[in-house]
Amino acid sequence: MVLAKDVEIEGNRVLCGKGTELTPAIIERFQRMDVSHVTVAGRPVPEEGGKTLKEQVHDVEQRFAKVRHIKPLMYLKKRIQQRLIDSRAAGSQKAEDADAGSAGQEAGGDHG
Repeated sequence: MVLAKDVEIEGNRVLCGKGTELTPAIIERFQRMDVSHVTVAGRPVPEEGGKTLKEQVHDVEQRFAKVRHIKPLMYLKKRIQQRLIDSRAAGSQKAEDADAGSAGQEAGGDHG
C-alpha cells in the first residue's frame, strides 16, 4: 500500500509523506503514535458490498438487455462499460505512479 496523502500529526507536522510505501514498521509506528486514519492509493481493501469490475460490467449488460435493437442505447452501454474499465485502470495507474515516485526518491537519495 502507498500513501495517497501526507500523514500529519499535531501542529500540522508531516509524519510520513505522500507516495510512501507502507511497511509493517511504518504501520506499527503509526499505531504507537495513535494515528487512526491514513489515505492510501487505489483500492487496497475491497469495499463492503462493493462489486468487482466483472460484476459491474455484467450489471450494465443486463440493464440494456431489453433494448439491444436500439443502436444509440447500445452505444451508450459500451461507453458506460468502457468508463468503468477506464476508471479501474486509472486507479491502478495512480498506485503504480506513486510506487515509481517513492522508488525514485529512495534511489535518488540526498546528494546535498
